[in-house]
Amino acid sequence: MFGVGMGEFLGLIVLGLFLVGPDKLPTAAKDFARIIHKVRNFTTDASRELKKNLGPGFEDLDVKDLTPKNLAKKVIGDALDDTKPVIKEVRQRTKELKDVAKIDPDLL
Repeated sequence: MFGVGMGEFLGLIVLGLFLVGPDKLPTAAKDFARIIHKVRNFTTDASRELKKNLGPGFEDLDVKDLTPKNLAKKVIGDALDDTKPVIKEVRQRTKELKDVAKIDPDLL
């Protein structure tokens, strides 16, 4: 979870003990867990509402796909997929032209 290993987790506990104190640490941990839970629920509700407002065709929308990096990958990938038939046809025609344009060595 969050890419935190056991060493980092123990370091956070020790830091929490120094900053908050041992008597207030359990309540601070509960408050932090509540905040994380509320944020998680908010993001889940927001993505559900987004899918609902976008309408049909967006049921399988993943909010992670809306990041600029993933969006650029998708757009570029779609553009490359659109050019594949054209590239295939150009290669085929180039091969045909090479076959037609071959010089017979006996003519030289």
